[in-house]
Amino acid sequence: MSRNARINTLLLVLVAALAVLPLALGLGDHKEEPFAGADAEAETAITEIDPDYEPWFSPLYEPPSGEIESALFALQAAIGAGVLAYYFGVRRGRRQGEARARARREAGPGPDAGAGEAGAGAGGGVGGGAASRRGD
Repeated sequence: MSRNARINTLLLVLVAALAVLPLALGLGDHKEEPFAGADAEAETAITEIDPDYEPWFSPLYEPPSGEIESALFALQAAIGAGVLAYYFGVRRGRRQGEARARARREAGPGPDAGAGEAGAGAGGGVGGGAASRRGD
């Protein structure tokens, strides 16, 4: 097993442990809503300290139910994950492309270097020749 595979496996085990341990250990059993969000916890703490507290402002949009609020939160998380995945995919693709270009430059011209250059224009631009059809 490679070093990266071991690190990925360890990270997966840690994430699973973070998800399962609070449930297995019964954390939050003494509360009415054991896994309420940070906003609800903060609101409870503030009202305990100062029952007459008035919020400074109200939300711009308040969903009609908790299910819709959860769905909007999940949509937000999915969009964020998609943006991150796109960014890392583009970075990886650029890095791989640069590595391939560097390898071609270091390899130097092959025995058919002159013929390949002459036929490159007919192939449709950069990388459009026979080399790209082979999967190089």
